[in-house]
Amino acid sequence: MIRKSLLALTLLLAGWIVFDLTVSRKTDLRQFDPQEAGKLDAAMWRSYYEGKPVKLFFQLAGLMRSQFRAPFWRSFLLAFRAAKAAFVFKKGHNRRDYAKALPPLEQYYSGISKLSKQPFDARKAAESELEWWIIRREPVLHTTADWERLLAETAAVTYHLPATQFSKYARLRTEAMVLLDRKGDQISESDWMTIDSLLIQTWKALDAAVQ
Repeated sequence: MIRKSLLALTLLLAGWIVFDLTVSRKTDLRQFDPQEAGKLDAAMWRSYYEGKPVKLFFQLAGLMRSQFRAPFWRSFLLAFRAAKAAFVFKKGHNRRDYAKALPPLEQYYSGISKLSKQPFDARKAAESELEWWIIRREPVLHTTADWERLLAETAAVTYHLPATQFSKYARLRTEAMVLLDRKGDQISESDWMTIDSLLIQTWKALDAAVQ
């Protein structure tokens, strides 16, 4: 009796997971809570820079569910792909290494695109995102203006709007990243609070741009 009950529960769970991962769900990516999204974003930045991939994974999954309304199990798949891309990149030392982060990053954006009522070019979004990650490690060759340009381009692809519409969003996100890079290992709790505030402003600027 117990074995039959466990088998039934296992089959139900398996069915739920398969249904969750495969059923077509569409959501409006323009509808999110900028305050909450900004806080989650800041928390994820901290987990990444403190080398906490498991914590980052669960934070990403939470963001997928709360802000992009991803189904439960699919949120973990998306989080896995994004976290994998981030930590593969983190270990890299040159463009050949960095390119290894593109496949999981493209899979992540493809998953987001499939959720969206307005699908977008996942490959292009992933390439823009990865290039932004790369040029931050090439400060001699690039300026923060290049960072802003790529951030705006990625948002433009995702939301089907002109890149110029995301200038404030890109500027604020770049400002937060500049602060983080400048502080490095000397970053303090006060600095993290500033980054938290900047990222909330960033998401508010994104919200204003897409509405």
